[in-house]
Formats: sequence, structure tokens, C-alpha cells
Amino acid sequence: MAMAGLYRRVLPSPPAVDFASTEGKQLFLEAIQNGTMEGFFKLISYFQTQSEPAYCGLASLSMVLNALAIDPGRKWKGPWRWFDESMLDCCEPLEKVKAKGISFGKVVCLAHCAGAKVEAFRSNHSTIDDFRRQVMACTTSDNCHLISSYHRGLFKQTGSGHFSPIGGYHAGKDMALILDVARFKYPPHWVPLPLLWEAMNTIDEATGLHRGFMLISKLHRAPALLYTLSCKHESWVTISKHLMDDLPVLLSSENVKGIKDVLSTVLSNLPSNFVEFITWIAEVRRQEENGQNLSDEEKGRLAIKEEVLKQVQDTPLYKHVTSILFSENSICQSKAASDSSLANVAASICCQGAGLFAGRSGSSDRFCCLQTCVRCYRATGDNSATVVSGTVVNGNGEQGVDVLVPTSQAKTSCCPSGQDGCSPMHPASNDVLTALLLALPPHTWSRIKDTKVLQEIENLVSAENLPPLLQEEILHLRGQFLLLKKCKDNKVEEDLAAPPF
Repeated sequence: MAMAGLYRRVLPSPPAVDFASTEGKQLFLEAIQNGTMEGFFKLISYFQTQSEPAYCGLASLSMVLNALAIDPGRKWKGPWRWFDESMLDCCEPLEKVKAKGISFGKVVCLAHCAGAKVEAFRSNHSTIDDFRRQVMACTTSDNCHLISSYHRGLFKQTGSGHFSPIGGYHAGKDMALILDVARFKYPPHWVPLPLLWEAMNTIDEATGLHRGFMLISKLHRAPALLYTLSCKHESWVTISKHLMDDLPVLLSSENVKGIKDVLSTVLSNLPSNFVEFITWIAEVRRQEENGQNLSDEEKGRLAIKEEVLKQVQDTPLYKHVTSILFSENSICQSKAASDSSLANVAASICCQGAGLFAGRSGSSDRFCCLQTCVRCYRATGDNSATVVSGTVVNGNGEQGVDVLVPTSQAKTSCCPSGQDGCSPMHPASNDVLTALLLALPPHTWSRIKDTKVLQEIENLVSAENLPPLLQEEILHLRGQFLLLKKCKDNKVEEDLAAPPF
């Protein structure tokens, strides 16, 4: 019986030049000598083949994000945080991308949401000279990469719209190197830059808009990733609708007459699964991997997380949230964890960590934590880092797990009186809720009728009043909110810029 299928395509040459051909190698060597292949080596280290025929946009973006060493703040497989096509689904369902591909605007949205700095240009809002300058800028640096959206037909290739990163540039021949993520079809190849511009200066029939290019780089300091929005979680749509659409209506009530009323309304109406939506990231490792020592990288990450946590707890909003959340007979008290002691959290996360190492997607229900202990290490300056160690067992034996926990000197009423380990502490429910309230888009509060109360809550949640480290953390979360709302409202094609905060 015959088996139908396709094995690669012959690269039409001209106009393209195969990267591995004699001519392609010569172009590569000359471009290296001229300094326009600097970005190539980072990109080639993370070069990947798109896993689905319509995943070119997702593959290009995940390749660039990994090349820039941006931490996604989300697990890929096992314990590893890594960008993969399967994780880039907050702006468009993967099944829809698999069936129809993805638009230029939504790839831009995904890049913003992933925590990258993005500058995007449609061809009708740019020029070939601008494009050439941007290609030169990215190929002479390894901290900026360019993704092109173009039509294959201009290169006499089969197919239509396509995304791929630009890996290099030969100034003398005015040729760009396309690192084609559809490696099952065509190899990397050089093309004349004017022809690439012409291929970008075409209309995407799905949107009726021009294609273009985007410059992706790393923010001067990546978000600290103490907090992250779990945009992939299935409850995202309902939770985001509640937070961005329903809350403003609830706050427009005549009964909202003070800050306590505002916060009680918000906290008492949070969906039961909101804790799955905004979380704090705990670093997990096997005990035998590093022995008793923390690496400089681990110390650095913990120091940043700890400082962000301290800054959250220093905000006036934190004091209001803590007072309401843990007040006697509070209607919001059920929202707090029934027992958020460091020991119990440590046991839970140690079990989750063991599940990760066992390849069970973080499941902890098959593990039992026999014991935990808390150790402090000197991190940076006068700060110390807390490492919670646990011995976890299941039917296959024991596993030692370390959890690296950010600490602070704050005390909170969530800790039972006199309990050991309350200080230093981990991010608890009042910490996370404070971060969530700070990250809500400003329009959330706009329908409060009492102007004095409105002014007071706006002052409490203003990002302008936050110290720089926490400000960047909150603006990143707020940006995720607004970008995802733009996707939900189908406005990403109209405005390619990052959302205003």
C-alpha cells in the first residue's frame, strides 16, 4: 500500500541562496567579518522547527524569547521553565492557530505578554530604508532580534504567509538571512533585502492589513517573577471577565462609601479559583544537585524576589488588605488559606516539586512529605536566603527536595499565634491579593461614585507611587491584563503598541 506524503521542497534559487551552499557559506563568512552576524549565534543556539504546519509565528517567537534568555515564569515540562509553542496561547487558542495560523498583531501581543520589549511596524507604516536600518541594528547586536512576516510567493516558494527570524545581513550584497522555522520544507536561506521588503509589503487576506516586521529585545530588567498571571489556565477567560468587566459594575453601587467598602467588595466577590490565576513562583531543586550551597544566580533571584515582597508589604494598600482579610468575622476571611504557615506551604511545594521531577506535571497527591526543615544562607549584603528542605516519599522511595523561598521581616495575622517559622515568611494570601489589586487596570475603579473614595483608591493603587522594582513587576502584570483584554476585544490588529499603564 502506498504512503502519501511530502519530503522537503527544493529551494528556488535564485532568488534565494541556500545557507549551506558554497555561495551561502561565503556570504556568511563575509558577513561575520563585517560584524553583521552578531545575533546569529544566539538564535542558532535555540533554532527550532515549528511543530505544526501553521505554527511558524509561535515557533519564531519562542525561538527569539529563548535566545534573549527571558524567563517565562511558567513551567514547560518537568521542573523546567522554557518557552515552547504550546505555551504561547494566551492571545489565541492553539487549536485555532493550528487550523488557521496567527496574525501579525497577535504575535506582537504574545511577545508583549511574554515580558519582552517589542517594536512592531507594518510595511505601510514604514519604508525599506527604515527596515534596512533595523536589520542592521539587530544583526550587529545579540540583544535584539527581528521577526519578519512575509509572503512566500515573492521568493517563488510554495505557501503564502509565513513568519521567521532574520539571522544575519550581508551589507555588500544587501541580502538578509532567513532562519526558516519550517525546516521540514526549506533550509535557512539568504534573500535580497529589497525582495524581502516586497514580500512583507503584502496584504494578509485574513485581516486585510499589511504584513511587517517586529523588533524584540529584553527589557533592561526582566520582571522579577515573584508573581505571575497564569494566563494559560482554563479559568482565565471567566476570571479576566470578572476582574475587568464585572468588578467596575459592582463598585458603582451606592453602598461603596469608603476604602473598606471598596476592598471588601472586591475581595468578597473574587472567584473561588482566583488563586490559580495569580501565583508566586517558588524555585525548586533536587537536594543532591547543589548540596548545601546556593549559586550566585540563585542568590540573585532570591534577593530580587525578597525585595519585591518587602516592597509589597510596605505599601499602604497591603495594610488595608491585611486588616480586612484577617479581621474577626471578616466576610473575606474564607478567601485566605486556612493554614498558610511556612511549614505547611513548604510541605505542599516539596510534594509538588517531587511530582515535577517524577514527570507528573506538578501533581502532589501521590506524595507525602515526611519532614521539612528551614535553613538560612547569606545571600547578598545583609540579606539571607531561606531554603526549605523536605523529604518526600511515594511508592518508589524517597526524594530530597529544596524550595528556595523569598523572605522578609514582616509579620502577619495569617500565622497562628506563637507558631515557629512565621518570620521570615513567604508570599501569603495577603501579599498575593495586594499584588493582584495593584495590577488591576486603572479603569477597574473608574465607576466608584464617591469622588473622595475614588481619589483615595487611585492613590493606593497608583504605580507611580511604587518603588522602581515593584513598579516594574506590577506594570508587567498590568500589561498582561490589558494585552489580553485587547485580544479578547479583537483590538490587537488596530494597535500594535504595548498598552498604556
